[in-house]
Amino acid sequence: MKLKRPELLAPVGSFESLHAAIRAGADSIYFGVEQLNMRTKSIPAITVDDIEEVAVICHTHGVKAYLTLNTVLYDYDMQLATKIVQECKSKGIDGVIASDFAVFEMCRQAAMPLHISTQANVGNLESVMFFAQMADVVVLARELTLKQVAHITSEIKRRDIRGVSGELMKIETFVHGALCMAVSGKCYLSLHEKNASANRGACVQNCRRPYEVTDLETGNQLLIDNEYIMSPKDLCTIAFTDELIEAGIDVFKIEGRSKSAEYVYATVSSYRAAIDAVVDGTFDQDKVSYWLTELDKVYNRGFWDGYFMGKKLGEWTKNPGSAASEKKIYLAKCTKYYPKIKVAEFLIENGSLKADEPLLVLGRNTGADKVNLLDLVVNGLKSDQANRGDKITFPIGQPLKSGDKLYKLVTSDG
Repeated sequence: MKLKRPELLAPVGSFESLHAAIRAGADSIYFGVEQLNMRTKSIPAITVDDIEEVAVICHTHGVKAYLTLNTVLYDYDMQLATKIVQECKSKGIDGVIASDFAVFEMCRQAAMPLHISTQANVGNLESVMFFAQMADVVVLARELTLKQVAHITSEIKRRDIRGVSGELMKIETFVHGALCMAVSGKCYLSLHEKNASANRGACVQNCRRPYEVTDLETGNQLLIDNEYIMSPKDLCTIAFTDELIEAGIDVFKIEGRSKSAEYVYATVSSYRAAIDAVVDGTFDQDKVSYWLTELDKVYNRGFWDGYFMGKKLGEWTKNPGSAASEKKIYLAKCTKYYPKIKVAEFLIENGSLKADEPLLVLGRNTGADKVNLLDLVVNGLKSDQANRGDKITFPIGQPLKSGDKLYKLVTSDG
């Protein structure tokens, strides 16, 4: 039986990430605007005025664009939410991801395709059937096992459950990225302590901090294996991509709208290769090992399988921040690009650079590019090293813009 190739959905929090996702092979992307998305606090906002540009860039490359509108909404949000839905409809956005019934109604009135967000905590077939009255895609709760997911996808086919478009309901699941300690991300720690609601996109990530557990009666500190007792490792399913596809999942979703463009490129390209390998019959352990090495180079808190394999509790991080095996250090900004000869000029603003050191270029219109300069040209002459204030030039096929950034990649001990 020929396996169906699932849609690969990439996170976008900036135009750099957008281009990185497209170049890495994403079938679709999702993004948020203004304050009504679950990453309001952690990323520079893409605005309502940017919706058309996002849609044009995606559709030019044959990629679908979905907008997330999945925060808790209050009455004073209705005007902005309505404006966003209408703008999505008029500018050709392919769907809106939401969990609030007010947005469901806005989408119905605007004839805007609707996807049910994981914030709706859908964990059973009856809920899928209910939402089929108003949507075509459901993002399942992250706490389900693979067996539960497979049951839902098989029953959709057996019962011929169709969404509003008349097509079979599609099931979407997260396959990679950060996990919340709370069910489907519905956490109140941040609101309780800092009056910053995670359900309004303003999480301060209390769970990622170290804690001591103390007996209030005796004052004795309880012995625990790990002081980061509420900070889960990141989900990583690339080792069993074949099982996810066999389970009938229609859309593979990568978390990370607050992450950098190189994270988006690394995760999307790895899962693109994994999906294609499964469908083509070339998926093997050697490839999995390579993909895991690439994923480990970008932001992560360590990896685990999530709940897919039946685990009831999470695996917790041992250290704050990223465990990535590489980190980037800002080096220079682009001052000029010569399109005829495809050469970029950069002004060194921080640190120094030697020939053959690995570099990363991040561009608003190009995404993420890794380069190695075997020959270093400094101020027009070959040199062994460039220092702050020097200008370096090197060939690069992507048309960079003034202000694009250059970073040095160094090994990190996590």
